[in-house]
Amino acid sequence: MKKIIVTGGSGFIGSNLVNFLIKKKFFVINVDKLTYASNTYDDKIRNRKNYRFFRIDINNKLKLREIIKKFKPKVIFNLAAESHVDRSIDGPKTFIQSNIYGTFNLLECVRFFKNKKLNIKLIHISTDEVYGDIKGNFRTNENSKYEPNSPYAASKASSDHLVKAYVRTYKINALISNCCNNYGPYQFPEKLIPKMISNIFNNKELPIYAKGENSREWIHVLDHCEALFTLYLKGKPGESYNVGSGKNMKNIVLVKKILKICKLIDIKVGNKSKIKFVKDRPGHDFRYALNNKKIFKKLKWKPKINFEKGLKETIEWYLSNKKFLTQISKKNYERRLGLKV
Repeated sequence: MKKIIVTGGSGFIGSNLVNFLIKKKFFVINVDKLTYASNTYDDKIRNRKNYRFFRIDINNKLKLREIIKKFKPKVIFNLAAESHVDRSIDGPKTFIQSNIYGTFNLLECVRFFKNKKLNIKLIHISTDEVYGDIKGNFRTNENSKYEPNSPYAASKASSDHLVKAYVRTYKINALISNCCNNYGPYQFPEKLIPKMISNIFNNKELPIYAKGENSREWIHVLDHCEALFTLYLKGKPGESYNVGSGKNMKNIVLVKKILKICKLIDIKVGNKSKIKFVKDRPGHDFRYALNNKKIFKKLKWKPKINFEKGLKETIEWYLSNKKFLTQISKKNYERRLGLKV
């Protein structure tokens, strides 16, 4: 049974990827330090024979080496990262430590074991935010200039550059994926879609930055998992691949869709669950948009899940798993800039 390490395997994308790989009969080693946003809700996989969990910070290079030496994985998916822009504005230090220095430690481990004749494929998962604010109808391709505008985006851009440098300098087997906004089950409700769903369930206001005109590209997390698996099978060392749907939507349109779907499936929308425009966050990028032709044409991957269908199923998942939101509300997680409700 082939072994795969997923760093950050208890996060939103990571936990979905872990489940995806387990179903494909891989032996999955989840390495996660468990932050405020980690998913500890899904207990079904804990006792699987092809799953192991280690509570380790990827900044702990010695512990990381021990895990790699023990399991000798064929591939590492690096999803260990702080990812919320608002929090990066509140406190950039954590993002520098996790996203830059953590990636450096992981690269050092891959380099160390390459010299020991263990050739590991590293798939470093990044973001469309590294390209910055995209004007007009242009969509960024893999050769577009990096122009990050938030501490989060800058930390991910830095880690991307480190990966490319290690490929060229040390000849390690690594590649990068830059993905658009994800949605789906197990997402922490500080992100837009689960935040709106949670607030509707609890009859709270629906806060949107500025006038809601900011545009984002959306992909279902399971489509993202399929893309990452394709990169494992076909992705080439040193390459970057944009992963997205090619379809954008303004935030105001998205929130109205969520409200409409909730009403269609007979979820009670209380009198307080109304859109409220709030002060914009500092340096807020207006639009992200990816050109996905490279992964479409060269690796033959395309997203399959229709957005409206996927959004409806996501709302229904949260409706059937209210315990997930209840557990989070009990944590009394730290408030941050922006969505103070």
